[in-house]
This record gives sequence, structure tokens and C-alpha cells, in this order.
Amino acid sequence: MVTVAENLVQTLSLNGVQRVYGIPGDSLNAVTESLRNHPEIEWVHVRHEETAAFAAGAEAEMTGELAVCAGSCGPGNLHLINGLYDANRNRVPVLAIAAHIPTEEIGTTYFQETHPQELFRECSVYVEYVADPKQMPRLLEVAMRAAIEQRGVAVLVIPGDVASADAQSERRTPVRRTRSAVVPLPDQLQQAAEALNAAKSVTILGGAGTAGAHAEVMQLAERLSAPVVHAMRGKEHLEYENPYDVGMTGLLGFASGYKAMCEADAILMLGTDFPYPQFYPDDATVIQVDLRGEHIGRRHPVDLALVGGVRETAAALVPMLGTKKDKHLKDARKHYVKTREKLDDLATPSRKGAPVHPQYLARRISELAAQDAVFIPDVGSPVVYAARYLEMSRQRRLIGSFSHGSMANAVPQAIGVLAQDRARQTVTLSGDGGLTMLLGDLITLVQMDLPAKVVVFNNSSLNFVELEMKAAGQLPFATGLENPDFAAVARAMGIKGIRVEDSRDVDAALTEAFAHDGPALVDVVTDPQELTIPPAIQLEQAKGFALYSLRTVLSGRGDELFDLAKTNLRQLF
Repeated sequence: MVTVAENLVQTLSLNGVQRVYGIPGDSLNAVTESLRNHPEIEWVHVRHEETAAFAAGAEAEMTGELAVCAGSCGPGNLHLINGLYDANRNRVPVLAIAAHIPTEEIGTTYFQETHPQELFRECSVYVEYVADPKQMPRLLEVAMRAAIEQRGVAVLVIPGDVASADAQSERRTPVRRTRSAVVPLPDQLQQAAEALNAAKSVTILGGAGTAGAHAEVMQLAERLSAPVVHAMRGKEHLEYENPYDVGMTGLLGFASGYKAMCEADAILMLGTDFPYPQFYPDDATVIQVDLRGEHIGRRHPVDLALVGGVRETAAALVPMLGTKKDKHLKDARKHYVKTREKLDDLATPSRKGAPVHPQYLARRISELAAQDAVFIPDVGSPVVYAARYLEMSRQRRLIGSFSHGSMANAVPQAIGVLAQDRARQTVTLSGDGGLTMLLGDLITLVQMDLPAKVVVFNNSSLNFVELEMKAAGQLPFATGLENPDFAAVARAMGIKGIRVEDSRDVDAALTEAFAHDGPALVDVVTDPQELTIPPAIQLEQAKGFALYSLRTVLSGRGDELFDLAKTNLRQLF
């Protein structure tokens, strides 16, 4: 008779699961023992369970298939939560196995007791407690189906004694993802076509839902003479080979994307949950296409909602549309070219001995990386530079914590990318704050022989937080970081470490790191005074910077204001 844990592992193997990310613990022993006897499933031993969840989410993002992570009872599986929030908000299929304390002790405030089925409820599409071996393997099948079909996180809470008990059923069921096409009804498509045909100018805003629909979106843009603006998660799907591209809008974007939105009579939103209402125009007709009807209109009021896949809906709409004049598109593209030139002017080497401009570093990463590289920026200022300077191709990928917005995502997600494809060049744009938050998992790169290329934007500060404080009129407080030489730390861990303190050394360091057959870390000292200016400066932000300037002078920190002005004059003139 096999155990519940053995049947669980056999079912995972049958369903093509090739690895489980986690840290072992006594309540998880039955599962890890079964995994030990199944060499076709790799145990990816990380140093923090948060990393395990981030890595599983990244694997699912890359493959579209179910990925698995596991944590022992109490604090062990509690550490999974942040990475699971990220995976759930990214809508990728992840199964989390949350081990629990002995069944007879539940409810007694036993050692390490939590209530995982309550804790995980908000970051999952399905969570259930396995109280009896008779519930398995059916609950496992239900959980896998929920994760795969709803594209989210499913959590099974299993006490250690249940996992080690004899299985009451040994069935193993393959759970395969179904495939279907969702298209709005003809009368709704007709309404959308009439609204688009009536508009003098249309701008397309695309997000992650445009994955796999590049050709169809280009056909729409051609017919409508519509500039294409992308949200952060739409960048990898829409930016490449796109003659209608006018860049990104929002806090991370730049002026041309914002202008193309503001000057349109109609906005066609395709598979996007772009969250910032202040970047939508007030008086345009808005048509939103999304597979999830409940998400339509929650960011900005819409005039017409279409529930459907972007690829199918766009293909159905194109024959119903007339051809528009291209004045709006030409104006938007002209403005984009000028904006792009201004951004590229900032991506220049610093003077000798000065900290490296982060814009220059990001651009050189893009230009020197492989054409099928995977880029993973940490949340904070690296995301801004990734949005503005990484150039996408048909083969490149860009993943990150773009919806959940968690620090420390880059290296953990690189682990998940490389665990499933060690030959794929994977480059992180790591912030110094994000890197140090889960610094221990650099060792995982060595232990698992994962050749990640970790590029550290080392400005000795929580730089984006400082910018937020300055925009609010506050003096930066509690944002300084006393950093070590990260290259030396990396070398102590067995990673190739390179330190860069001058722009002239950037190319040689990146080239050496990218060519290295193993993990490599490039620690680049970047200018902490760079401003990441959003495409539209709000009055409150302008007032805030003025107030910050006054407070800086009055506090005796006027030299900081001078450094800020000196660094950013090139952005203003």
C-alpha cells in the first residue's frame, strides 16, 4: 500500500511536473521521502520559501504549465505567501503544498500552529485542508484543475500524519489544460466596430492579455491607424516588430505613450488591467476587451465591455472596421521618436570617476544580451530602466513582479527560469535593496548550478522610495543602505564577481559575465541622484519637489540638492 504522499508524487509525475521548489521540514518528510524515490522530479533546494514560490511562479510564467512549491508547517509555508501572491496576480498555474501540524493537535495552539487555509485564501484561486486520507487524491485533482484552468495558485494543506498515512485510493489522474476560443457575440462586436468607426482617432492600450496575439493587434492597429501603447506586462508581447509602437504610459512610462492616450477620441483596451486612473483620458470613448468580465471597468469607466480573448476578438473585429486617416498615428509616432531620442540621450557614459548612469547600464545590458534572453528587473528603479531601455525581440522575455510589486523578486525568479532551461540566458536587473532582502539565495545559484547573470544597480539607497518621498515634499529618511562590495560577496559564495565603478568598464564586465559558464554577478555603482521622471508631472508632485528643495536647504543638506540638480540637468534641458 502506498502512502498519501507517494500517491501525490506519482500523480505529479504523471502530470509532467519536473521539479518542486522548497525547504524540507519534519511535517513535510513524507513528501520529500517520496520525492527522493522519484528522480524524474528534481527537488530545487532554495534558502528561503519565499524564493521557492517566486521560482515556481517564474517557471509557470515561462512554460504555461503547472509548477509546484512546498513548505513545512507554520513558519515554513507562511514564507511562501508573498511569492504566491505574485504568482496569483500574474495569473500563472502554481500548486503549493502546505504541510500542517499533526491532526490531533490542530486547535490547541500547538508548536508552529497557524491556520493555513485561512492565510492562503486571498492569494489563491483554491485552498483546501486535507483532514483525512480518504479525501485524496481527489482534492489534489481538484486543486490542479483549479490552478490550470483559472490560471492561479492552488494550495493543499496537508498534515504530516495524513501525508504519511496509507492511501485509500491509488488512482492517478492526468489533468490537462483545456483549450477554447472566447469571442463576444456578433451584436457586441458590431457595437464595438460602430464606436471605433465613429471615432476620429483611436489609441490601443495593450497588456499581458495580448500574449500570442501580436499579429492580430498589428492588423487592428493598421486598420485603425492606431498608435499602440503598452502597459508594463504588455511590453514583451507588443513592442517588437511594431511600426505603431509609441511606448509605455503610467508611472514607469514616458511622454509619448501618455500623449497618444490623451489625444485619442477612443481607447481600445486589449487584455490590460493597467491600474493608474490618472493616466486615462477623461473624455474618450473606452472599449475594453478581457477574458475576465469582472475585471472590466474597475480601473476606468468603460463605454463598451467585450468578454473574449484578445486574439479571437481582434480577428473578428478587423473585417468590420473601416480604414482611418493616419494623422493621429503620424503625430503620435513623431512624438515617440522625439521622446525616444531624449531618453537615449540620457543613456550615456558618465564622466571619468563618476557613478554610472543607470540608463546607460540598462541600455548596454539590452545591447549586449542574447536575442532570446530573459530579463528580470527588481521592483523599484530597475523596473523603470527596464521599461525604458530594454529592447524586446520576438524571442526575448521580460518577467517580474509587475502586478504585485514585491521587492526581491529578481534572483528568485531567475532560479525558476533557469531550473527549467539552464541554457537560456537569464539576466536580472537587481536593486541593491532587493538583492540583499533574499541574499542567501545567491547560494542556490551555486548549489543548483544555475548560470544566472545578476547585474546589481548599486546606488546605496532604496532609490525609488527616495523619489516618492521627494515628490511628496519630504526629506529622504531611512532609505540609505550600507552596502558591501557585492562582487566580493559573490566570489565568497563561489560566484564570478565583477565590480564596476566607471562607465568605461561596463561593456567589458557585462561581456565577461554573459560569456561565463556559470553564475556571475556584476556590481555596478550607479548614481543615486538620478530622477525617474514620469510622463506627466502632477501639480502635487511639482509642489512636493519644491517643498523638498526648501526643506533640504533649511536642513543643511543643500549639497544634496546641488548633486541632484547636477545629475539631472541633462533630463531637463
